[in-house]
Amino acid sequence: MLRQLLATKSIDELHAQESSGNQLRRALNATHLTLLGIGGVIGTGIFVLTGTAAANEAGPALTLSFILAGIGCALAGLCYAEFASMIPVSGSAYSYSYATLGEGIAWFIGWNLVLEYLFAVATVSVGWSAYVVSFFADPLHVHIAPALSNAPFDAVGETMHIVRTGALVNVPAMLVIAFLTFICYIGIKQSANFNVFIVTIKVTVILLFIVFGLSYVDTGNWHPYIPPNTGHWGSFGKSGILAAAGVIFFAYIGFDAISTAAQECKNPQRDMPIGMLTSLVICTILYVIVAAVLTGMVNYKDLNVAAPVALAIDRYPPLHKLGWVVKLGAIAGMTSVMLVMTLAQARIFFAMARDGLLPPLFGRVHPRFKTPTVGTLVTGTIALVIGGLLPVNLLAKVVSIGTLSAFVTVCIGVLVLRKTRPELPRPFRTPSPWFTCIAGAGVCFSMMASLGAPTWWRLLIWTAIGVLVYVFYGYRHSRLHEPDREGVASQERS
Repeated sequence: MLRQLLATKSIDELHAQESSGNQLRRALNATHLTLLGIGGVIGTGIFVLTGTAAANEAGPALTLSFILAGIGCALAGLCYAEFASMIPVSGSAYSYSYATLGEGIAWFIGWNLVLEYLFAVATVSVGWSAYVVSFFADPLHVHIAPALSNAPFDAVGETMHIVRTGALVNVPAMLVIAFLTFICYIGIKQSANFNVFIVTIKVTVILLFIVFGLSYVDTGNWHPYIPPNTGHWGSFGKSGILAAAGVIFFAYIGFDAISTAAQECKNPQRDMPIGMLTSLVICTILYVIVAAVLTGMVNYKDLNVAAPVALAIDRYPPLHKLGWVVKLGAIAGMTSVMLVMTLAQARIFFAMARDGLLPPLFGRVHPRFKTPTVGTLVTGTIALVIGGLLPVNLLAKVVSIGTLSAFVTVCIGVLVLRKTRPELPRPFRTPSPWFTCIAGAGVCFSMMASLGAPTWWRLLIWTAIGVLVYVFYGYRHSRLHEPDREGVASQERS
């Protein structure tokens, strides 16, 4: 088993698999990828997590948290760009790990990506629901019963203890996941075009919020810029900035999602690095500016709500006419995030099934739509149930730790492959790899460490479940070792 855990898939095999067995439709260019990145990154981070992270961890220094998270993502992004241009296949960090660190690490990362994307779709659906309820109440004057628009469970205290809320189920969250699952099912081109439309709406709305909100910024709300620590790790002070960076790193998972679409890209060697790095720069700039405006308009202590941008708009009567526009933009923004995450998760399932680590049905491609059908339906169904039952504050931290673990692995993987396969053609090369890779892994791991023991325990439990799945299925069905099994079988017959 140890030999199998350390076995890697050759780059040549990945290329051969990509060229001969690609059942997915190549329909994306650099513009599509950039907009998919913006679609996946700009959403919950701005419209939901800015409020909770400012109120509970960083205060006005949330801008520093976004800059720190952006630096960590930029360093990891340079590593992703090298891998994506060199190994243009579905699977993202899972496939990269398989080529560099072995099947065991690849399984761990793939299993964490499942956690990341499933919970990401569910997390965003909860924030989406809050904005929809607010939009229906004002300006439409239609009130959705709290029992049907909130999760029946909440996580409270530092230990994130689960309690009942009295609500039944979050119906809006479940409905939007069902709709987006259908969009992802019918085709990548349709999904990309739909994403272009809603990204245009949300970026326009964000710019409107920045322009009009600047007039209502009270610099007194920025004092103290770094609130004093309350005596607990991650509760304001310098540790709070780091903890908030770990939480809002959730926002950057859309960046990882771009690489899962490599096998549907027309010219991945050129377009993947462009799409990744361009979307990252644009999104980080928007995040920092919005965080500054939001904490200037409303005292950070009042921002612990599911719809902080809507709260800021509602505080100032002259902005009420802008309120419905901002809410609509938030709804559009989070819709695109869920769309990209659903696309990404289905392709992770596809890649793992292609390697035999998950049942073959996850690798089925629709003969007409050319999409991984079973993976899409499973992703939508599980996310629908989670989004209808669990709160956003519990989900976001679970997603962040899964994302960060993938980023750490990719950074290390680039160094490993530079050492073991220096002759491989690299259309994009990570600059100063020893500094970039080690710094990227270090920054991302420090944010993982800041997420607290309860989040780590949930990661360990999820990993333990994954180990069982691998031992009882993946280990026995891995296609990387089919020749070995065939040789053993022939010897037994002789």
